[in-house]
Amino acid sequence: MSAAIETTGLTKYYGKQPGILDLDLEVAEGEVFGFLGPNGAGKTTTLRLILDLLRPTRGCARVLGLDSRRDGVELRRGLGYVPGELALYGKLTGEENLRYFAALRGGVDRGWVRELAERFGADLSRRVGSLSTGNKRKVALLQAFMHRPAVLILDEPTSGLDPLMQHEFYALLRESREAGQTVLLSSHLLPEVQEVCGRAAFVREGRLVAVENMGALGERTVREVEVEFAASAAERAPEFAALAGVSDLAASGRRLRFKLSGRFDPVIKQLARHDVVSLASAEPDLDDVFMTYYGVDAAVAEAAPGAAPDGPPAPSSEGSPDAG
Repeated sequence: MSAAIETTGLTKYYGKQPGILDLDLEVAEGEVFGFLGPNGAGKTTTLRLILDLLRPTRGCARVLGLDSRRDGVELRRGLGYVPGELALYGKLTGEENLRYFAALRGGVDRGWVRELAERFGADLSRRVGSLSTGNKRKVALLQAFMHRPAVLILDEPTSGLDPLMQHEFYALLRESREAGQTVLLSSHLLPEVQEVCGRAAFVREGRLVAVENMGALGERTVREVEVEFAASAAERAPEFAALAGVSDLAASGRRLRFKLSGRFDPVIKQLARHDVVSLASAEPDLDDVFMTYYGVDAAVAEAAPGAAPDGPPAPSSEGSPDAG
């Protein structure tokens, strides 16, 4: 399968401060690919470079065979984009915003726009400037998906959405994958990427740390589990201690706490043999995953924030380091 998105040695410096360093990345056609990292890791910088909204210090990016710098206008014609910082026309209604963007694209299927609006409960009759952050995000999602683009580049797309709308968005991503669209999804939320992505790249302090299959990562994820039984937990502790992946087990009264790495299924089957009052499982945050599986990348740890690798960094006046 050919690459829909490809970067080679992609690097961006803001003055002496690195945004992203020597990024080599490949996203296959029809793939929903996660781009994970803490705030400030370089995610938004990378997406803006791919879109030619920023110019690289060195390296290049290609989308559907088009060079992002040389063919920027043609490239963006086939993309859908949700920026992390929304930039809609506040004095126009949601409907007027969408009609304007549709006209720039030469028209869209209005029936599909109405369907998307209904799915997300988007009120398009109000001025965008009067909308909440979540409702502005809905309008941004509609403009990205309404022309059924071959490639979608989404920067923290669920920010401000309530849980119900987040699940509707995940369903839309699955439909996009089935339709053969390619999605690059930037997020700092590991569970979100695990929900919809087959693979993900992890970036930290401007450098690529790893590219992981999300299924394999889930098998290694360590969760904090707490179970409350209807009777004493101490009597049940030995049978759970014997399960694969269970560690740091502690019983107190009717509560049993332990860490679990790998599949949840054996624990669920064991719990089904008992009267369980409650069950809670805490997923690790992204920093925990980095430290558990990758540590701090040696190259990152050795590089001072302003240190430049071989080759001139070429001072830039284009913006400043972003939150992603």
